[in-house]
Amino acid sequence: MNLEKIYSELLLNIGFSANDIQKNWQDLEKTYSTKSRHYHNLTHISAMIESFETYRDKLQNPNEILFSIFYHDFVYLASKKDNELKSAEYALAILPENISINRQLVFDAICATQQHQHNDIEDINWLIDFDLKILAKDWEDYKIYCEQIRKEYRIYPDFLYKSGRAKALKHFLENEFIFQTDEFQNLYEEKARINIEKEISLLT
Repeated sequence: MNLEKIYSELLLNIGFSANDIQKNWQDLEKTYSTKSRHYHNLTHISAMIESFETYRDKLQNPNEILFSIFYHDFVYLASKKDNELKSAEYALAILPENISINRQLVFDAICATQQHQHNDIEDINWLIDFDLKILAKDWEDYKIYCEQIRKEYRIYPDFLYKSGRAKALKHFLENEFIFQTDEFQNLYEEKARINIEKEISLLT
Protein backbone atom coordinates (compact mmCIF):
# COMPACT_ATOMS: atom_id res chain seq x y z
CA MET A 1 0.00 0.00 0.00
CA ASN A 2 1.36 3.39 -1.01
CA LEU A 3 0.35 5.53 1.95
CA GLU A 4 2.00 8.66 0.61
CA LYS A 5 -0.02 8.41 -2.62
CA ILE A 6 -3.30 7.86 -0.75
CA TYR A 7 -2.49 10.72 1.62
CA SER A 8 -1.43 13.10 -1.16
CA GLU A 9 -4.52 12.39 -3.27
CA LEU A 10 -6.77 12.98 -0.27
CA LEU A 11 -5.20 16.30 0.65
CA LEU A 12 -5.16 17.45 -2.98
CA ASN A 13 -8.82 16.51 -3.27
CA ILE A 14 -9.87 18.57 -0.25
CA GLY A 15 -7.86 21.63 -1.23
CA PHE A 16 -4.29 21.50 0.10
CA SER A 17 -1.46 23.00 -1.93
CA ALA A 18 1.26 20.70 -3.28
CA ASN A 19 3.88 22.26 -0.99
CA ASP A 20 1.72 21.80 2.09
CA ILE A 21 0.98 18.21 1.12
CA GLN A 22 4.66 17.34 0.89
CA LYS A 23 5.54 19.03 4.17
CA ASN A 24 2.61 17.48 6.02
CA TRP A 25 3.40 14.02 4.71
CA GLN A 26 7.00 14.32 5.87
CA ASP A 27 5.82 15.39 9.32
CA LEU A 28 3.31 12.56 9.50
CA GLU A 29 5.73 9.89 8.28
CA LYS A 30 8.40 11.03 10.73
CA THR A 31 5.98 11.10 13.66
CA TYR A 32 4.53 7.64 13.05
CA SER A 33 7.99 6.17 12.45
CA THR A 34 9.62 7.07 15.76
CA LYS A 35 11.31 4.17 17.56
CA SER A 36 8.88 4.29 20.47
CA ARG A 37 5.96 3.32 18.21
CA HIS A 38 5.79 -0.44 18.09
CA TYR A 39 2.08 -0.67 17.25
CA HIS A 40 0.70 2.84 16.72
CA ASN A 41 2.70 3.37 13.56
CA LEU A 42 2.23 3.42 9.78
CA THR A 43 1.47 -0.32 9.73
CA HIS A 44 -1.56 0.37 11.93
CA ILE A 45 -2.60 3.20 9.62
CA SER A 46 -2.28 0.89 6.60
CA ALA A 47 -4.45 -1.77 8.26
CA MET A 48 -7.14 0.81 9.01
CA ILE A 49 -7.06 2.08 5.43
CA GLU A 50 -7.54 -1.47 4.16
CA SER A 51 -10.77 -1.60 6.16
CA PHE A 52 -11.66 1.89 4.98
CA GLU A 53 -11.29 0.86 1.35
CA THR A 54 -13.46 -2.20 1.93
CA TYR A 55 -16.29 -0.20 3.50
CA ARG A 56 -15.84 3.18 1.81
CA ASP A 57 -19.27 2.91 0.17
CA LYS A 58 -20.88 2.71 3.63
CA LEU A 59 -19.52 6.13 4.60
CA GLN A 60 -21.35 9.41 4.21
CA ASN A 61 -18.14 11.43 4.61
CA PRO A 62 -15.22 9.29 3.40
CA ASN A 63 -12.74 12.18 3.14
CA GLU A 64 -13.26 13.16 6.77
CA ILE A 65 -12.88 9.56 7.96
CA LEU A 66 -9.76 8.93 5.88
CA PHE A 67 -8.21 12.17 7.16
CA SER A 68 -9.10 11.10 10.70
CA ILE A 69 -7.42 7.73 10.17
CA PHE A 70 -4.16 9.42 9.24
CA TYR A 71 -4.21 11.70 12.29
CA HIS A 72 -6.04 9.78 15.03
CA ASP A 73 -2.77 8.63 16.68
CA PHE A 74 -0.58 11.52 15.58
CA VAL A 75 0.09 12.38 19.22
CA TYR A 76 0.85 9.20 21.13
CA LEU A 77 2.61 9.20 24.49
CA ALA A 78 2.09 6.21 26.76
CA SER A 79 2.32 8.44 29.83
CA LYS A 80 -0.51 10.76 28.71
CA LYS A 81 -4.28 10.38 28.74
CA ASP A 82 -5.15 13.15 26.27
CA ASN A 83 -3.48 11.78 23.13
CA GLU A 84 -6.70 11.66 21.12
CA LEU A 85 -7.65 15.21 22.05
CA LYS A 86 -4.17 16.48 21.16
CA SER A 87 -4.26 14.54 17.90
CA ALA A 88 -7.65 16.03 17.03
CA GLU A 89 -6.43 19.54 17.82
CA TYR A 90 -3.37 19.01 15.66
CA ALA A 91 -5.43 17.67 12.77
CA LEU A 92 -7.62 20.78 12.81
CA ALA A 93 -4.63 23.08 13.17
CA ILE A 94 -3.09 21.97 9.87
CA LEU A 95 -6.34 22.36 7.91
CA PRO A 96 -6.32 25.54 5.78
CA GLU A 97 -9.23 27.91 6.38
CA ASN A 98 -10.95 27.53 3.02
CA ILE A 99 -11.09 23.79 2.61
CA SER A 100 -13.87 21.35 1.76
CA ILE A 101 -13.95 19.22 4.88
CA ASN A 102 -16.17 18.99 7.94
CA ARG A 103 -13.84 20.09 10.74
CA GLN A 104 -16.23 19.17 13.55
CA LEU A 105 -16.62 15.64 12.21
CA VAL A 106 -12.83 15.20 12.03
CA PHE A 107 -12.43 16.48 15.59
CA ASP A 108 -15.24 14.34 17.00
CA ALA A 109 -14.12 11.25 15.09
CA ILE A 110 -10.55 11.38 16.36
CA CYS A 111 -11.67 12.05 19.94
CA ALA A 112 -14.05 9.07 19.71
CA THR A 113 -11.09 6.70 19.29
CA GLN A 114 -10.27 7.23 22.97
CA GLN A 115 -13.34 5.61 24.55
CA HIS A 116 -14.55 3.58 21.54
CA GLN A 117 -18.19 4.12 22.56
CA HIS A 118 -21.18 3.96 20.22
CA ASN A 119 -21.72 7.27 18.43
CA ASP A 120 -24.83 8.87 16.95
CA ILE A 121 -22.82 9.47 13.77
CA GLU A 122 -22.47 6.19 11.90
CA ASP A 123 -19.28 7.28 10.11
CA ILE A 124 -17.60 7.58 13.50
CA ASN A 125 -18.74 4.06 14.41
CA TRP A 126 -17.02 2.78 11.29
CA LEU A 127 -13.80 4.58 12.26
CA ILE A 128 -13.93 3.06 15.76
CA ASP A 129 -14.36 -0.40 14.27
CA PHE A 130 -11.49 0.07 11.84
CA ASP A 131 -9.33 1.03 14.81
CA LEU A 132 -10.33 -2.03 16.86
CA LYS A 133 -10.26 -4.68 14.15
CA ILE A 134 -6.89 -5.90 15.50
CA LEU A 135 -8.77 -7.35 18.48
CA ALA A 136 -10.29 -10.01 16.24
CA LYS A 137 -7.06 -11.23 14.62
CA ASP A 138 -5.93 -14.84 14.80
CA TRP A 139 -4.31 -15.53 18.17
CA GLU A 140 -0.71 -15.55 16.89
CA ASP A 141 -1.17 -12.10 15.35
CA TYR A 142 -3.04 -10.91 18.43
CA LYS A 143 -0.09 -12.00 20.60
CA ILE A 144 2.25 -9.89 18.48
CA TYR A 145 -0.10 -6.94 18.96
CA CYS A 146 -0.01 -7.52 22.74
CA GLU A 147 3.79 -7.55 22.70
CA GLN A 148 3.89 -4.35 20.68
CA ILE A 149 1.56 -2.58 23.11
CA ARG A 150 3.68 -3.77 26.05
CA LYS A 151 6.78 -2.28 24.42
CA GLU A 152 5.01 1.05 23.99
CA TYR A 153 4.26 1.01 27.73
CA ARG A 154 7.71 -0.18 28.76
CA ILE A 155 8.11 2.80 31.10
CA TYR A 156 5.72 0.97 33.45
CA PRO A 157 6.76 -2.07 35.54
CA ASP A 158 4.81 -5.29 35.07
CA PHE A 159 2.65 -4.94 38.18
CA LEU A 160 1.38 -1.56 37.00
CA TYR A 161 1.08 -2.46 33.34
CA LYS A 162 -0.72 -5.75 33.86
CA SER A 163 -3.37 -4.31 36.18
CA GLY A 164 -3.93 -1.29 33.93
CA ARG A 165 -4.12 -3.34 30.76
CA ALA A 166 -6.49 -5.88 32.33
CA LYS A 167 -8.75 -3.05 33.53
CA ALA A 168 -8.87 -1.55 30.04
CA LEU A 169 -9.63 -4.91 28.46
CA LYS A 170 -12.39 -5.70 30.98
CA HIS A 171 -13.98 -2.39 30.04
CA PHE A 172 -14.41 -3.71 26.49
CA LEU A 173 -16.06 -6.88 27.77
CA GLU A 174 -18.46 -4.92 29.97
CA ASN A 175 -19.92 -3.13 26.96
CA GLU A 176 -22.81 -4.78 25.15
CA PHE A 177 -20.67 -4.78 22.02
CA ILE A 178 -16.98 -4.18 21.33
CA PHE A 179 -17.71 -3.21 17.75
CA GLN A 180 -20.19 -0.51 16.81
CA THR A 181 -21.43 -1.48 13.35
CA ASP A 182 -23.64 -4.46 12.59
CA GLU A 183 -21.12 -5.63 10.00
CA PHE A 184 -18.20 -5.82 12.41
CA GLN A 185 -20.34 -7.26 15.20
CA ASN A 186 -21.38 -10.12 12.95
CA LEU A 187 -17.88 -10.76 11.63
CA TYR A 188 -15.59 -10.08 14.57
CA GLU A 189 -17.38 -9.71 17.92
CA GLU A 190 -17.06 -13.31 19.08
CA LYS A 191 -13.39 -13.62 18.05
CA ALA A 192 -12.46 -10.35 19.74
CA ARG A 193 -14.09 -11.38 23.03
CA ILE A 194 -12.26 -14.71 23.00
CA ASN A 195 -8.92 -12.96 22.40
CA ILE A 196 -9.52 -10.37 25.11
CA GLU A 197 -10.56 -12.99 27.66
CA LYS A 198 -7.45 -15.00 26.84
CA GLU A 199 -5.17 -11.97 27.22
CA ILE A 200 -6.76 -11.10 30.58
CA SER A 201 -6.13 -14.64 31.79
CA LEU A 202 -2.44 -14.21 30.92
CA LEU A 203 -2.24 -10.87 32.70
CA THR A 204 -3.78 -12.00 36.00
